[in-house]
Amino acid sequence: MNVLWIFAHPERHSLSGALRDEGHRVLEGLGHEVRTSDLYGMGWNPVVDGDDFAHDPGQRLIVGAASQEAHARGTLSEDIRAEHEKLRWADAVVLQFPLWWYGMPAILKGWFDRVFVKGFAYGVVDGGRTLRYGDGVLRGKRAMAVVTAGAPAPTIGPRGVNGDIDELLFPLQHGALFYTGMAVLPPFVVPGADRVSPADYACAAAGLGERLRTLGTAEPIPFRHQNGGDYDDRLVLRPELAPDRTGVRVHYAES
Repeated sequence: MNVLWIFAHPERHSLSGALRDEGHRVLEGLGHEVRTSDLYGMGWNPVVDGDDFAHDPGQRLIVGAASQEAHARGTLSEDIRAEHEKLRWADAVVLQFPLWWYGMPAILKGWFDRVFVKGFAYGVVDGGRTLRYGDGVLRGKRAMAVVTAGAPAPTIGPRGVNGDIDELLFPLQHGALFYTGMAVLPPFVVPGADRVSPADYACAAAGLGERLRTLGTAEPIPFRHQNGGDYDDRLVLRPELAPDRTGVRVHYAES
């Protein structure tokens, strides 16, 4: 299996860096090929600008249309095209980052902003239907988030003060990865990351290794497919499904 590892942590010699090295060791030991996009190490530019699309500076820049046109012409900036090639190559994508202010670091958000352009990751129509939420153009690939969080485990549980980690990650897992068609595996989360003892690290490394061993076989999160019949013509969940409930959990087929 070809695995693309997106690493978004500024410190190479950190808990996250050690877990990345362990993850690579496990994957390569299983015979998988691994490529890495170390965003801080690459000096990744997270800001969308006109240079990405080589647009006419005399014209107003409409990002979606400009990126779609540039993608079709093959004139996207070189760094974006390099990430596209890695994504085409990959069978699975691991996204590793620390949870900062309830979300991903800005550099990783900027990776999505610049790489998941219209025409490549979204905005593709087939048979009159837009390919998204389970049927996107990256369908057939798997994705898993590896997240370190300073918060203790109970505080990111279903009744924790910080909110349920699955709901905190919903924009990434459902709104970006599943939207583009990927099968999204449950995240691997290391809580209390600012107070990890050697024993804690050994446990986290073993847990990550076990998750990576099942990267190609584990059951993905059962998000509902947009075009699977669960949503009406307005893309609202049908009333007989999860009746009298609201919130992100209604978009899980098991709910």
